[in-house]
Amino acid sequence: MAQFAKTTFSHASYAAFRPSYPTALYETVLNYHDGPKSLCVDLGTGHGLVARSLAPYFTKVIGSDPSAGMIKQATSLTPKKDFPNVNYQEAAAESLPFLQDSSVDLVVAAQAAHWFDYPRLFPEMKRVVRHEGTLAFWAYKDHVFVDHPGATDVLNRYAYGDSNDLLGPYWSQPGRSFVQSKLRNIEPPRDDWEDVKRIEYEPRAEGSRSGTGTMFLHRRVKLQECMNYIRTWSSFHAWQEAHPAAQSRQEGGNGDVVDEMFDEMKTLEGGWQVDNWEEHEVEIEWGTGLLLARKR
Repeated sequence: MAQFAKTTFSHASYAAFRPSYPTALYETVLNYHDGPKSLCVDLGTGHGLVARSLAPYFTKVIGSDPSAGMIKQATSLTPKKDFPNVNYQEAAAESLPFLQDSSVDLVVAAQAAHWFDYPRLFPEMKRVVRHEGTLAFWAYKDHVFVDHPGATDVLNRYAYGDSNDLLGPYWSQPGRSFVQSKLRNIEPPRDDWEDVKRIEYEPRAEGSRSGTGTMFLHRRVKLQECMNYIRTWSSFHAWQEAHPAAQSRQEGGNGDVVDEMFDEMKTLEGGWQVDNWEEHEVEIEWGTGLLLARKR
């Protein structure tokens, strides 16, 4: 999470442009969960979205994040009058000294599990999660323009191409590979966890809901919103550091890698070659992976 912890990272943009999670995802987690709902812990809470969403179901919710900026953003978005049972702690997921042994009923991590150090994380999860408590980690990979295969191909090339002018070299690894694999790299130790379940979705650029699996994340967005979302990627922030003179056209500059990406998309997508093209709306879907496990 090093990029998100830097003072130059826009935590407000992250909160504004990242996707939210549907009721169906939370229902899937809660239906799997068995037993008390006294304490939920949200690891890598970011701006506190999941902590706030699960607050109605638990007596107490704690969101932790190693980034002081993220904790500040989460706190500002979580007024005590509306969420009296939600608190935040600046802490890494691998060390949670403020939690008692066997005190946690549900531990979640949304788009954060790929950052964890698992040789250290799982012993801490073994310590804090109660018998038959639930672990629920989920992640989303790159989005697909479901009606635009050409634009999707351009996105994938810019996201993972090897050139230093593209975003590929700037992903933190092996974390990004965890997202791309829909968290299949994460294996809860069998001596400590049972009833492991995985729910996945792989989208295709062949129309809405043309992918395989259970879809959770989709949205109709304006192209400008999609560009702003890509600029919240950790790889983009690292690219910016390597190209300090590049400034987006939105900010009055000559363009950055995202501007170049969408320039190329527009040459392939005739419907995007219109005045005020930034306002043009498209359907996007994300590939997702949800990992569920029960503490022995």
